[in-house]
Amino acid sequence: MRRRLLLSTLAVAVVAILLLGIPLAYATNKLIYEEARQSLEREVSSILGGVGFSLESHQPVTSQKIAQEYPGRSIVITLPDNRTVTAGARPARGAEMLTAAGTAGGVHVQVARRAAEVQDEALRQLLLIGSLAALGVAVTVGLAMFQARKLTLPLIDLAETADRLGTGNARPRRRRYGIPEVDRVAEVLDRSAVRIADLLAASREFASDASHQLRTPLTALSMRLEEMIEAADYPDVVREEGAAAVAQAERLVAVVEQLLARARHDRTGGAVASRVDEVIVQQVEEWRPIFRRDGRDIRITGEQGLVGMVNPEGLSQIVATLLDNSLVHGAGTVTINTKPGASSVVVEIGDQGPGIPPELEPRIFERSVSSGKGTGLGLYLARSLAVVDGGRLELIQARPAVFGVFLRQAADARLAEERVVIGPA
Repeated sequence: MRRRLLLSTLAVAVVAILLLGIPLAYATNKLIYEEARQSLEREVSSILGGVGFSLESHQPVTSQKIAQEYPGRSIVITLPDNRTVTAGARPARGAEMLTAAGTAGGVHVQVARRAAEVQDEALRQLLLIGSLAALGVAVTVGLAMFQARKLTLPLIDLAETADRLGTGNARPRRRRYGIPEVDRVAEVLDRSAVRIADLLAASREFASDASHQLRTPLTALSMRLEEMIEAADYPDVVREEGAAAVAQAERLVAVVEQLLARARHDRTGGAVASRVDEVIVQQVEEWRPIFRRDGRDIRITGEQGLVGMVNPEGLSQIVATLLDNSLVHGAGTVTINTKPGASSVVVEIGDQGPGIPPELEPRIFERSVSSGKGTGLGLYLARSLAVVDGGRLELIQARPAVFGVFLRQAADARLAEERVVIGPA
């Protein structure tokens, strides 16, 4: 923007200077030549008067006296008796001359001067005009740079303020710049910052309240399940089902903590080096009976023994969401493939169904986006859980649908932590 302002102001100044300078230069050049001709005519009249007076008073007409009075001129005087008196330097052969002549009382006078002298004077005036034009351009550039800086620096500052608002730093800056329009934008951003700060404060309060209200009943539920296991008449069956229910309750507690941490714009720091296979096997054991009731199956492939930086409960919830999504929207066998990536551990989950409709493909992870068979929150929350632990959830293939969970490698995470502790080299 600064460059555009500078160029536009410079262009306007150059056009204005040209529109004024060219006619001024033409008029000045013409005026100098006209003044030179008028000066010669005045000199002719003056010489005629002087010669006439000398003749009337019977004084001699001498070239030396005339040359002293009119230096730099070539003068030819023809007297009534046809005598010729010359004064001044004779013009060089081929030299261009400006001349003026006049006759009075039988006396003829011709005065000439070199045209180069007039040209030099005209050139000096043109150089003066050109210098003034260049000075005008320089002053214009300076003023344009000052004005561009005055206009662009507030806009850069406002852009930084807007970027701070986007990152969650909603403290108003209260800066004004002396430009009414820019100050108006600054006032709007400050009011927006206040509103965003109020919304964030309300969000954090809700997160704290929800954390307190949800944690207590979930803890009580876990305790009641443990008591049921201890008091069961058929301990083997009940304990097996009860242990699964307790695991689900504990996982639900962890998921709630992660979601609330995300609502607080915080990072739980719960990502640890975890064996991906253990989480996948546990989920497959829980979901395989449900898939078999629909005549479908889950298959695990890929490289075993991979370790990624993730919260195990969060990864369990992500895998559970993708399996549930495949159960509702997909078809055929579900394949869970694990493999190492360039700088991550990748978990791919896909089925043999029709896949994602083309109109939903660009918005599949947006909140409340669904094909009509769900709430539209599952994939949105699953991606949010992946981001909390520094990973990501992506749609690798639309038809049939294949989702990929990209987890940080444990070695990369440890290296990043060491850099934070040690500092830059």
